Amino acid sequence: MPTIVVEVMPKAELLDPQGKAVLGALARLGQSQFGSVRLGKRFELTVDGEVTDAVLADVATLADEMLSNSVIEDVVGIHVVETPAAAPSATATGASV
Repeated sequence: MPTIVVEVMPKAELLDPQGKAVLGALARLGQSQFGSVRLGKRFELTVDGEVTDAVLADVATLADEMLSNSVIEDVVGIHVVETPAAAPSATATGASV
């Protein structure tokens, strides 16, 4: 079954206290090569059936109206991942748009 992945991040101009906390923890662990960390959200919507343009349009609307807070967040990606039928618990890997 196909899965639609929606990625949401805090707006670039806003502070990210969670990211700052993770960056501090990384530094305490000796991982000082990172200059910044920003945390976001990932939603995985499994689709029963085919992913059509209408389904993607519905997801885009949901992403803007429900999955993100447009005041402080941006929807940075919506893409389709084909989930192998034999291993439904396996996670897909690859580059996202």
